[in-house]
Amino acid sequence: MHSKYSDIRRNYERQEMKGEDLELSPILQFQNWLEDAIAAEDTEPTAMSLATVDTTGQPTQRVVLLKNVSEAGISFFTNYHSSKGVQLDHNPKVSANFFWPLLERQVRWEGRVTKLSQEASDNYFASRPRESRIGAWASPQSTTISGDNFLSERFREFELQFKDKEVPRPSHWGGYLIVPHKVEFWQGRPNRMHQRFVYTLQPDGEWALSQLAP
Repeated sequence: MHSKYSDIRRNYERQEMKGEDLELSPILQFQNWLEDAIAAEDTEPTAMSLATVDTTGQPTQRVVLLKNVSEAGISFFTNYHSSKGVQLDHNPKVSANFFWPLLERQVRWEGRVTKLSQEASDNYFASRPRESRIGAWASPQSTTISGDNFLSERFREFELQFKDKEVPRPSHWGGYLIVPHKVEFWQGRPNRMHQRFVYTLQPDGEWALSQLAP
């Protein structure tokens, strides 16, 4: 059956990726591509689709924002009591995907999460706008609510509670580090002959680079 969506396609032809030009570390290669996406003013260059698994084995995805890149991996922040926080407590294995349409590129991460230190979470929380900090207190993330008025009232309650005071980080809010064991770089190419290079972590701690068929 023909669908009105089946003919929607785009021939990717803006760039080419060469294995010999890639960094030895996927972290460095990712930083290069992220800087390219920022320079190109791609929409939400730090946005990533994060996949977790619940206790029944059901995968769940949502978009979160990358907040740091280090030699150890990539970091994001959330409510530990949210659905993803609960799922990460049960199963720390995750997958994350970045898509930069203007550059016709994707990067897919596979790994495990660990919680960031309280100090790291405190430091990032303190850098957020005051309203965002109050929002972290006001929203019982992923729970059923009666409507927008409930959130507005909760926000006002915490505005009053912290009036003329610093807004501390809630103990149920903080950061996660994704420690990767596999990172794949995808470059769109003409005629669906896309380029895929994957870094796989070896037992000795080194990264092996190989190319995959599209």
